[in-house]
Formats: sequence, C-alpha cells, structure tokens
Amino acid sequence: MTQRVALATVMDRLAVDAVITGYAVAVDDGAWSDYGALFTPDGRADYRGAGGVEGPADEIARWLEETMRLFPVRQHLIVNRRIDLEDLGGYTGDRAEVRADYLNPMCLARKAASGSDADAPGGAGSGQAGGATPDFVTGGRYTFELHRAEQGWLIRTVTVHEKWRRTPGA
Repeated sequence: MTQRVALATVMDRLAVDAVITGYAVAVDDGAWSDYGALFTPDGRADYRGAGGVEGPADEIARWLEETMRLFPVRQHLIVNRRIDLEDLGGYTGDRAEVRADYLNPMCLARKAASGSDADAPGGAGSGQAGGATPDFVTGGRYTFELHRAEQGWLIRTVTVHEKWRRTPGA
C-alpha cells in the first residue's frame, strides 16, 4: 500500500466516522432534516430490532420526530466502531460497513406540578445541572451500510439490534 492509498484510507475512515457521529447528534438534537441529509436517496432505516419500524429514511425521520417527543432529553453514545471499507485490491472502494455498539439514556417528558413544562430549556428534564436522571436506557448494536456519493459518504441502510433495555420501574 502506498502512502497515497494509506492516506486516502485514513481520510475515508474519518469521513465515515463523521457520518456516524452526525447520525447520533441529529437524533439527539431532533435535527430531522440533518438526519435525512445523512442518507442516500434510496436510504432506509430499520428500527424493528428495538420495537420500532422500518422504511425509507424520510418516513423514518417523521416517525422518529413523533416518537422522540416522548423523550425530550436523550444522549446517543455510539462506541466500539468497527469500520470495514470495501477493498479493491489494496484500494478503498465506494462502500463501507460499520458495526458499532450504542448506549442511549433518555428522560421521559414530564409536566411540573405547577403545570409548567419541566422539559423547557433549563427545566427539570433538560439534562442541565439539577436535571432528572434517565428513565429509559437501551443498549445494542447498529449496523450501517454507507456508500460514497458525489457529496461524500452517506448512509444507505442502518439497522438497530437492541440487546437490552431498562424502563421506568424496572
């Protein structure tokens, strides 16, 4: 492998990693247009392994937007990322697979006793100092398939494989 190929491989790995980080940030921040922009035009997401739905990324973004209203405070941690780039005889190709574990603590939406929104910025559920502890925590593994497009690496598919969860009262 030449230095030029090695550098291209490192750059591809960093770019793929940035897409995965962008995915977590988009979901946590409720940035659904950013979420959709991470996918190829035919991109799909499969959340059935965590009790959700499967479909085109734009439909899944709308489903997530509605579902995540239950959890105004969430923090995706995507770790142990294993990035496998397509190998074309020592050169990286235009496809990549990422398997990565996740931990996802979330706080349920609540109304304060006074009737004010406890999940407003700075409220009891905001995750800021004095905020609530997570009510719902899940862990598992993502499998991402990415393709290189003209604008860079994009997600073609993401599949969630939930391994465990802790729910309120558990």
